[in-house]
Amino acid sequence: MRVMRWLVVLGLVAAGGLYVMARPKSLAAAAVADLKGDAVHGEQVFWAAGCASCHMAPDATGGAELVLSGGQRFPSDFGTFIAPNISQDPDHGIGKWSMLDLANAITRGVSPKGEHYYPALPYASYARMEMQDVADLYAFLKTLPADPTPSQPHELGFPFSIRDSIGVWKLMFLSDDWALPGNLTPTATRGRYIAEAMAHCGECHTPRNILGGLDLSRWLGGAPNPSGQGRIPNITPAKLGWTAADIVQYLSTGFTPEYDSVGGHMAHVVENMARLPESDRLAVAEYLLAVPNVQ
Repeated sequence: MRVMRWLVVLGLVAAGGLYVMARPKSLAAAAVADLKGDAVHGEQVFWAAGCASCHMAPDATGGAELVLSGGQRFPSDFGTFIAPNISQDPDHGIGKWSMLDLANAITRGVSPKGEHYYPALPYASYARMEMQDVADLYAFLKTLPADPTPSQPHELGFPFSIRDSIGVWKLMFLSDDWALPGNLTPTATRGRYIAEAMAHCGECHTPRNILGGLDLSRWLGGAPNPSGQGRIPNITPAKLGWTAADIVQYLSTGFTPEYDSVGGHMAHVVENMARLPESDRLAVAEYLLAVPNVQ
């Protein structure tokens, strides 16, 4: 009985320690205290990060894409996530957020109330972003319109509806390490930053394990489509088989070397990439050609 009591005590201590370790971890205020955002550059960060692609209203086009009222549905193995309103509305959007609030949300997955966000918000990729880019993004978001559409709750069943469990997921999978480590050329380094951090290419093109963490051993090696329809392609060099010029052309126009055209959610990615300087598209191309092959 004494051994059993000690085992229970040790189990409770371990559980308590895990609970403390899994609590939301916010940035220190000093992380952004001295930063001033540049809205002009922030617009490029906005498009590179794909903010409108997820947070615009369903089927929005043209200028309406900048009304970030949310509502798009994203199915997954864990339930359906519904993009929230991130417009400048002070009650239903993020109009009251500080720069630190935004930095915590997109690089740490922590809400202004100190709660975990689900990693459907790709903070596991945004964690690699530079704080100056976050500050610039904040400045640009402040120029966008407010919309009073209330955010809808995610449609998740038990146990995925328990937000506290996300803390354990973060302990396992949240890191600011590069998926492709090591020294790259300056151009490929820029491409890595765009592809791995802002554009979060790996979130769709890399398979996940049973807990939803990315399988980095098969980085960009293709994955099942969360919608259940088809498969997101392998874009490592062996399978893609494109030159740098082919990739730049695709990210500029949406046309493949075989004269096929982009479709689905990737069409938004191409629209975003086409708004960036051509040097950035070339950087992404050079990065993709440096990624290890996945068969």
